[in-house]
Amino acid sequence: MISKREKVGLIALIGKTNVGKSTLLNQLLQQKISITSRKPQTTRHRLLGIKTEDKNQMVFVDTPGFHQGHKRVLNKYMNKVALGSIEGVDIVLYIVEALKYREEDKYLLERIPESTKQVILVINKVDKIPIKKDLLPFIQHLSEQFNFSEIIPISALKKQNIKELEQAIKSRLSYGKHIYPEDKVADMSERFLTSEIIREKCITRVGDEVPYRLTVLVDHFFKEKKITHIGATLYVEKTSQKGIVIGQQGKRLKAIGTAARKDLESILEKKIMLKLWVKVKKDWTNDQEAMIAMGYDLT
Repeated sequence: MISKREKVGLIALIGKTNVGKSTLLNQLLQQKISITSRKPQTTRHRLLGIKTEDKNQMVFVDTPGFHQGHKRVLNKYMNKVALGSIEGVDIVLYIVEALKYREEDKYLLERIPESTKQVILVINKVDKIPIKKDLLPFIQHLSEQFNFSEIIPISALKKQNIKELEQAIKSRLSYGKHIYPEDKVADMSERFLTSEIIREKCITRVGDEVPYRLTVLVDHFFKEKKITHIGATLYVEKTSQKGIVIGQQGKRLKAIGTAARKDLESILEKKIMLKLWVKVKKDWTNDQEAMIAMGYDLT
């Protein structure tokens, strides 16, 4: 029987790479579950974030940023995840950057299934617009491309119009029993969260090339009464990249570990003993077997 008291909805966040989806998700949830950086292609997996308030449960699906022109297995995997996550959801948040509507945006918009009744256009990074009146013709142009349910300009970074967006989502939820317990905020394991936090700390501390060729695999994760022991390996594709990640006299790897440990202790609310290693796995981003071994679901 459909509950007349509870409301629920599955909401996909889609957009091209580096448009601010993960930052927006963290703002909507009011806590961090998705890693962020200024570098494109940070998110690689489909992540679920859950927010339950009174009778409303919003289940958000954060997706990798869509990007064209890349032929590596990793890039194809990310695009497949992004497009597949649109299927079967109740609401789509179609996110574009203010004043920047490109071919990738258009391509992705055309992939939204016709069966999706609720598509909200979210125009992010409006705080970066130098001349505010330029936003109106931009909105007019996009409104002619698709019959959006609503158009909401925001700044995820500056927390502008987040409440208005959340209200627009709540008003479109359907009656139905909640899918998750009210205290659950993410559908991911602690091991996966750990690997993502470590990867985020790497991304923010290395150059432009390395983030796209780096992944993290948690080797062991076991809990004692007062401390959790974690060991993880950072995989790169070249010996030169390994040197960059480790840094002079190991200083960069130590900084990565310290930052990751602090974040994990805050999130997991437990003392963490973290050990990191760096290994070379040649051309792993274009090797299906290697990617599967590292936890990527290529089915």
